[in-house]
Amino acid sequence: MMNHPPPPRRRSEPRFGFSFIVFFAIFLCFVGGASASLYELFTRTSGAQQSWLLLCGAPVVLVIVLFIIIFNMYARFGKPLQSMFNAIDSVAEGNLAARVPEHNSDMFSELFKRFNKMVADLERSDKQRRNLTADIAHELRTPLHIIQGNLEGVLDGVYQPTPDHINNTLDETKLLARLVEDLQTLSLAETGQLPLHSTRFLLADLTADLTSSFSAQASSQGVELTSSHADPNQEVTADYDRLNQVLSNLISNALRHTSRGGKISIETEPISGGERSARIRVTDTGSGIPADDLPFIFDRFWRGDKSRTGRTHSGLGLAISKQLILAHKGSIEVESEMGNGTSFTIEL
Repeated sequence: MMNHPPPPRRRSEPRFGFSFIVFFAIFLCFVGGASASLYELFTRTSGAQQSWLLLCGAPVVLVIVLFIIIFNMYARFGKPLQSMFNAIDSVAEGNLAARVPEHNSDMFSELFKRFNKMVADLERSDKQRRNLTADIAHELRTPLHIIQGNLEGVLDGVYQPTPDHINNTLDETKLLARLVEDLQTLSLAETGQLPLHSTRFLLADLTADLTSSFSAQASSQGVELTSSHADPNQEVTADYDRLNQVLSNLISNALRHTSRGGKISIETEPISGGERSARIRVTDTGSGIPADDLPFIFDRFWRGDKSRTGRTHSGLGLAISKQLILAHKGSIEVESEMGNGTSFTIEL
């Protein structure tokens, strides 16, 4: 059973506003009483009542005006900042659900929006970290159980150490090795520590290698795999092997979700202006991705198969692909429609 952290203790709201009002009311009564006493004293010894009324009443008026100004400043500055400080203290105690009401202050609304966005990002990252731990445990558990069961069966005499059983066990160890390697690649890419060996090459050469590698598989599945180039002589500077890894993953995914008679195309074109000069698009006519899943397809261990029955892939391919493209200072986007296929667009 997963141990959840204890809920953060509720903080008692400081009552600075109420204490200030009580103090100011007492001070006002003192000043008013003193002014009234002085007025009574001076009018008995002098006939100039109006002059003394003005002189003794001025402090009361001044205090009232100051009270209005200070209260207004507290309402505009003190109270919103007090809410901000309370939210900061809550976040420091581990309560990432804390938010600052954005409508409490027009002056600080932009500050509160950015603070709330920052805390929301922290909360999402914390949730992803917890999910990652659970996903890794899930992915490791099955192959380890299979390896353990096969070895125990051989030792107990239930299974004979035939080549089939040995090969099954070896396949599971390869799956574990691939999962660990993918996790290492993803971790290095996310932290910016993945070494890239950039060279200058033709995009046409890269797509030719890809179509050659997947042509046999596409032909056996009855899928047409094509490539086209707006400029056959277009060159890019990138890590050839890593870019090949990204596109291979996209084509492999497309082949898994494209039925017989479908098409997969790889298109390249130059980009005029801006920092990026090349666009690569991988498009298929497959089953498509549900709109609700599109925001999450680049997350770790995301799979369209929620039951996770397919075990030949770790669910890290698209997450690695995105990080490899980001390491090249590029971008990758996806568009999809159920029943009409999917299109991945890479800009370098």
